[in-house]
Amino acid sequence: MNVETLLGVIANQGFPIALSILLIFRIDKFMQEIVVAQKEGYQQVLENTKEIHNTITTLNQQNREYYSLRFVEVQKELSGMKVELGSPR
Repeated sequence: MNVETLLGVIANQGFPIALSILLIFRIDKFMQEIVVAQKEGYQQVLENTKEIHNTITTLNQQNREYYSLRFVEVQKELSGMKVELGSPR
């Protein structure tokens, strides 16, 4: 095997192999970046979901407190009306 044949084999087969290896490493790095970005996105969605849950829980608690107070006021008004209705004329 002479030098020209050896250089021909390296040029014809070595370059495509080296290029393929380079592209595989670049694609692998790109895929890792995508996975990291996806994990960060999931984390952000989870945090936002927790915040929304806490807000809804707080609003529900405020509604319960408001309607409990309103119910007590209505009960007082109704008990006053019963007394008025039940009193002799």
